Order: sequence, then C-alpha cells, then structure tokens
Amino acid sequence: MKKTSVLGILVVNLAMVFLSGCIAAAVGAGAGTVAYARGDLVVTEAATLEDVYNAAMKTIKAMDLKLVSEKKDALSGEITSTDVEEKKIQIKLAAVTSETTKISIRIGSFGDEDKSRVILESIRKNLK
Repeated sequence: MKKTSVLGILVVNLAMVFLSGCIAAAVGAGAGTVAYARGDLVVTEAATLEDVYNAAMKTIKAMDLKLVSEKKDALSGEITSTDVEEKKIQIKLAAVTSETTKISIRIGSFGDEDKSRVILESIRKNLK
C-alpha cells in the first residue's frame, strides 16, 4: 500500500510541475509576445490601432523608407514601403480589441527577422 501511495504522490507532483509550465506558457503568449514564422514577425501590442498606425508612420519617416501606399479603417491598416535595396516592407495592423493591435511585419518575399525586429522596436519607441 505504501508503494502505491508514494507512486501516486509522485505522479501528482510531476503532473503539477508539467501542467504549471503549460499554464505559464499559455499566459505568456498574450500581448507583447513576439513570434517570427514564415517570414512574418507578429506581435500583439497593448495600444489602439490608431496609436500603432501613427507610430508605424513615424517609423517609416524616421528610417527614411520610401512610402509606397497606406490605408486604414476602423479595424485594420496596412503600410507598404521600400528600403534602399528596393525590398518591399509591409506592416499590417489589425485591431484585436479596442485597446490591443496585432502587428505583422514582412520584408521582401521571404522575410528578414533582424530588420523586422528593428522596425518593431522603432514602432514601440514611437508608441511611448
């Protein structure tokens, strides 16, 4: 009987350890978590669509990128520009809630994570 009790306690404790990690990972996947997948850098920021759009436009100007097109409505926005190498830079915005906005940044056909992160950091600076 004692072996069964000890084994049961061990199983419960291990389950708690593994499940708490999953819960922490799920909680951490909210606003502010940056993911790079298939050439797109994606993050959800705790800011309105309007504020993120304005910060992205400031970033385009501050980085001397050539503005190709821009469009925005109440639910989404898209800014397209090019860099000195004529690589297309797309910044797509989508309102998740009235106070959070999903940002997706893609550079060129296949993406460029490092440059995308530089643009994201500039957008974040312009939000403050």
